[in-house]
Amino acid sequence: MNLARHIALIDELCFRPFPAERGPSDVGFSGPGHHVAVLESGDRPDLGPAGRAVTVDQFEKGRDAVYELLASRWGDTDPYNLQTVELRTEREEIPEPWAWLSRHAGVAWLWEVRGTGRWVAVALAARDPSDCVRLLAVVTETAPP
Repeated sequence: MNLARHIALIDELCFRPFPAERGPSDVGFSGPGHHVAVLESGDRPDLGPAGRAVTVDQFEKGRDAVYELLASRWGDTDPYNLQTVELRTEREEIPEPWAWLSRHAGVAWLWEVRGTGRWVAVALAARDPSDCVRLLAVVTETAPP
């Protein structure tokens, strides 16, 4: 894990223009008003429960390290419960990237980045056992629902 590279990418995404259409980007994917960057990805969704648990534990430590660096800059924050956001998608329109993120991650750490009009979220996408574990950074102009 390269923390300096992760923080530099998050900083860059805070100022990168958003595309008009959703599609792949050099770091993940982007759409109107948001960028989703895959900071780290576990390459093997077929590890089995024990191997997946080890991978999740390693990625949680990486997420916590990213959190510590961002919290030292933008302040401590409580985890944002994305599971309740996912439940809300059944009865209301949840904007992107929050609807997508709520399907893949249980919690996120959020900051509103002063002077940019953007929000940064760091989350661990590990909800789907058939998918790779991923450490994500989301930068969006849409406030969390």
